[in-house]
Amino acid sequence: MSDLQSLFQTRYGDTSALAPAAASAVIEHLLGHRSVRAYRPDPVSDDQLAAIIAAAQSAATSSNLHAWSVVAVRDPERKAALAECAGNQAHIRDAPLQLVWLADLSRLHRVAGQCERPDGALDYLEMFLVAAIDAALAAQNAAAAAESLGLSLVYIGGMRNRPEEVARLLGLPPRVFAVFGMCIGYEDSTRPAAVKPRPAQAVVLHHETYSVEQQAAPLAAYDDTMARFYEREGMNVRGTWSVHSAKRVAGPESLTGRDRLVEALANLGFELK
Repeated sequence: MSDLQSLFQTRYGDTSALAPAAASAVIEHLLGHRSVRAYRPDPVSDDQLAAIIAAAQSAATSSNLHAWSVVAVRDPERKAALAECAGNQAHIRDAPLQLVWLADLSRLHRVAGQCERPDGALDYLEMFLVAAIDAALAAQNAAAAAESLGLSLVYIGGMRNRPEEVARLLGLPPRVFAVFGMCIGYEDSTRPAAVKPRPAQAVVLHHETYSVEQQAAPLAAYDDTMARFYEREGMNVRGTWSVHSAKRVAGPESLTGRDRLVEALANLGFELK
């Protein structure tokens, strides 16, 4: 079996899945991604960080606005405080490097002021989306770059649990918001992470128009695939993927504090008209 075929089957949790004929080293690299939450104490070097950020800055950016920033956190006390904000996730404390990716409209506000130009568009939801999307695109480039250097990572959505406190810890000016964090380090091989299967492409890939009907059978199959994954990995997940996902969207109480994001964003200087 080829490396690509093995990676493809693992990614979809399906030993009958056939890899496409189109292949490249980049595709193989991306198919091997895993969310890693156990790290060795070895540091991430400044050279590695510089290379990762160069890759991040090579991502697309809307209208060449560069409406994102990132804070690299290595200080143990600051990491511990961020971990508390994000639901006490131990890997935030343990990873040698935490990157906090920011939607940053503050810089454009300053640039407009220096040019003595108005900046009323910054108060609209569209500009916040531009900044959040820019941050996500940059971060995914950074993730691929980090893994190419032998590093591992996991994204941290919990940075949105307590946005004002995260902003205080990082010294963020108004109009800057921590979209998510990213633990980076060398994986602890004594606690290896597994590749988590994804649903079949028919769930997410639509041709010409969106189809609800084509998703039913592959989603049912995905429930079975994830049930086997949960059992194999000893994960304490009750019910199917569908049940687990439904619990996550049940109501404001399932958002772990993020139900007040509109209020928090207003407090951080975003009007969101």
